[in-house]
Amino acid sequence: MEPDRPPSAPTGVTAVAGSATSVHVMWNQSTDDQGVRRYDVLLDGKKVKEVPAERHMVDITGLRPGTAHAFTVRALDSAGNEGPASKRVAVTTPKQGTEDTRPPAAPSGLTAEAGGSRAATLIWKAAEDDAVASYDIYQGSSKIHSVGGDSTSAVVTGLRPGTAYRFTVKARDAAGNVSPASPEARLTTSGKGSSEAGAAPTELVAAARRTDEGHYIDLTWVAPRTGGEVTEYQIRLDGKQDTSLVWGGKVPEEAKYSFFVGKEAGVKHRVKLRAKLPDGTWGGFSPERTVVTGEE
Repeated sequence: MEPDRPPSAPTGVTAVAGSATSVHVMWNQSTDDQGVRRYDVLLDGKKVKEVPAERHMVDITGLRPGTAHAFTVRALDSAGNEGPASKRVAVTTPKQGTEDTRPPAAPSGLTAEAGGSRAATLIWKAAEDDAVASYDIYQGSSKIHSVGGDSTSAVVTGLRPGTAYRFTVKARDAAGNVSPASPEARLTTSGKGSSEAGAAPTELVAAARRTDEGHYIDLTWVAPRTGGEVTEYQIRLDGKQDTSLVWGGKVPEEAKYSFFVGKEAGVKHRVKLRAKLPDGTWGGFSPERTVVTGEE
């Protein structure tokens, strides 16, 4: 009988300073053959919070203002096995400043656009306050996401196909004061059960190109609307992961990439790609394209 395996390390961990004394930590679900029982959130290697398996976010409070913090997350399964810690995520809380009891104004102009069947992009106008530390996104009355105070957009993932949603946004300043909610934005996700996530690249064009070395495939595509910067893509060739692309700087909206596929002509290839979203999760794949080497 094989021994029980520990849970996998959580992926997509993000940490956003919610105020001078709090940080909002989020992560993706771990996998385990026995079922995850809980998550432990560690601050600088020391456990500071236990979170039930059905939740994948938590606010860590009571932190020191103007201080750098490092967070990791690990999963424990129902058999008591402790999984490895996630990648370390660093964040610095803003300085406290002078005493502030006045909350920011409510964010305005909130719009919500479905990105396929399982994602949505939210965009709003900045709240009027000289020290907005973060924005909290609500689905109905439940807080589901946070982004930094310099952001005015966010991608929400993990939605259900063909479902109506209501979103609002609240601003939080460095002193922890929270604004009233923005006007509500509503949307309905598409589909009835597609397994693909939303926020997929569009207008993918794949073309064969022959050189003295052999055959290449040239790709061009338009980046998905994510509400943030996309710097990483994954290319899938012939049903298998082939290449991960990571840009060090800003990626143009119309991206390009070329890769070598061999020296033989007349070989058919299938290619598609997907983007890593700002929250650390993967978006949906683009439509698949078929290319035959030697046909240019």
